[in-house]
Amino acid sequence: MLSLIEQLIKHNYMKQIFTTLTAICLVCAVNAQTAATPAGVTTNVTTNVTTIAQADEMLTLKETEFDFGKIPQGKPVTHVFEVVNKSNVALKISNINASCGCTTPEWEKDKVVAPGEKTKITVGYNAAAEGPFTKFITVTYNDAQTKQITIKGEVWKTPGSSAPENKAVNDLKN
Repeated sequence: MLSLIEQLIKHNYMKQIFTTLTAICLVCAVNAQTAATPAGVTTNVTTNVTTIAQADEMLTLKETEFDFGKIPQGKPVTHVFEVVNKSNVALKISNINASCGCTTPEWEKDKVVAPGEKTKITVGYNAAAEGPFTKFITVTYNDAQTKQITIKGEVWKTPGSSAPENKAVNDLKN
């Protein structure tokens, strides 16, 4: 009978030890998730986070779409988009991608645009294919932000040859 009582005491004691050790482990795990600072020491953490509004101000375009109207086939056209940095952070256009090879964007690749300064993006279109067109150009700046500009118009087919000579014009002069 004594051995049974000893077993119950040991078993209850083991439960208490296991519960206490589990509680200590949980407290340690929770405290490990927060950074401890020594007494009397303050930390000053600043982050460089750009909000959506700030990113939008960073690259401001005078216009985001340009319509060339009707242009003759085979005659390349260009348009200059003016870019203004209205933020308080420097702007760097890192890449510009066109939706197809018929559209060619040009910009100063190494230029860093200071706050308040301007730069330009020149977009060319070769007008080889007849008919209406809409082309999208994606501007990537400060490595992560993007903005889209659009060009559109209609290419009309030019005559295969020049107009024939009008010999009757000489009769009108007399």
